Amino acid sequence: MVLTGDTGHAGDTVLLLDEDTMADPPGHPREGSPRLSKFHAPEIVFGHDSLPEAAHAAVRLGASRPFVVTDPGLTEAGWPAELLRHMRAAGLRPQLWNEITPNPKDHEIQAGYQRYMASGCDVVLGIGGGSVIDAAKGVALLSANGGTIGDYEGIDRIANPIPPLVMIPSTSGTGADVSQFCIITDTERLTKITIMGRALVPDVSVIDPRLLVTMPDWLNAATGLDALTHGIEAFVSLAHGPLTDTHALHAVALVHGNLPTTMIHRHDDASRSAMAQAALEAGLAFTNAILGATHAMSHQVGGMLDLPHGVINGVLLPHVIRFNGADEPTRFVPIAQAMGLPARPGMPGDEAVDMVATEVRKLADEVGVPTGLAALGVRDQDVPRLAQLTLGDACLTTNPRSASVEEIERLFREAL
Repeated sequence: MVLTGDTGHAGDTVLLLDEDTMADPPGHPREGSPRLSKFHAPEIVFGHDSLPEAAHAAVRLGASRPFVVTDPGLTEAGWPAELLRHMRAAGLRPQLWNEITPNPKDHEIQAGYQRYMASGCDVVLGIGGGSVIDAAKGVALLSANGGTIGDYEGIDRIANPIPPLVMIPSTSGTGADVSQFCIITDTERLTKITIMGRALVPDVSVIDPRLLVTMPDWLNAATGLDALTHGIEAFVSLAHGPLTDTHALHAVALVHGNLPTTMIHRHDDASRSAMAQAALEAGLAFTNAILGATHAMSHQVGGMLDLPHGVINGVLLPHVIRFNGADEPTRFVPIAQAMGLPARPGMPGDEAVDMVATEVRKLADEVGVPTGLAALGVRDQDVPRLAQLTLGDACLTTNPRSASVEEIERLFREAL
């Protein structure tokens, strides 16, 4: 099964193959050998007070008039203003656009694209959470390829190289600043579309944990659970490998050990830095291993009700863990160990599945996430449509257990 085949800035083609697809070289048995993989990652600048590096990165990428994408909330927090000061000090003439809402909409991307083209900008910067970063990617995509954002739904639909991208995350969870994904709300179908391709991996990601302290608690909880979901889904994904496994498990350990502390002690530097690293490592894991049913389902609920993505993940994840674990439980033993649970090598996998699912729900309770989708506004009559849309989501491709529409419906109803 070919999962991706995309061209990046330099035209390189990437193929991720499952083990049953790869042919054995003549005279070389495949048993025990890793499958072919390629690891995508941007240049990463990490650490407190690293924000000025974004301006230097833009200069190195040839910027003269960079296009800075953000949102009203972050504008109020003051971080874009600080970034603009650094950019002007570097001799740049930035153009700010902050007309983005959570779960960015197709018409917002179109408006940003028109603003970009009218302003004569070059390098694109995004400073904000996943919605801002996805919007910045969408604007860059359209600036080089035209059309509407819905034209690029799916894998490897981007023909022309896009402008350089510099991303500065202000939340600790989405991983959009290092990923090859762009998630946009289709306002006509009331669903989220997934756009995926090597061209969407940013050139530079600048991660300054200082920016995380202005997140409201609900967003801190949502993005933290999103990072946890990324780590778990990447580790059990059909496209996982040794390079992604290490990042995925470490991200799980960091979220489990630090998210509750950041909810109580907003300015705890050590925990904030750990959560910034968790988001980064989870992002590196899932952009290369892809994801699973939790995200495929969550995209549909978020698109329909315009809800925080990470909160939906927090509700769905325990149910999907049990669903996947019923088919292949052994991968959940290392996850349980990463969470510090009393798991041991060689223990029955079903015990680890139960441990992990229970612990995820416990963490969600601790940070204030509802126990069911009904509390978020999902109704039983919505389930058939949500399940049908889930089957078309790219993230379902790498879920470790195949799922029929009836099984997806059953999962949604269990999560109500």
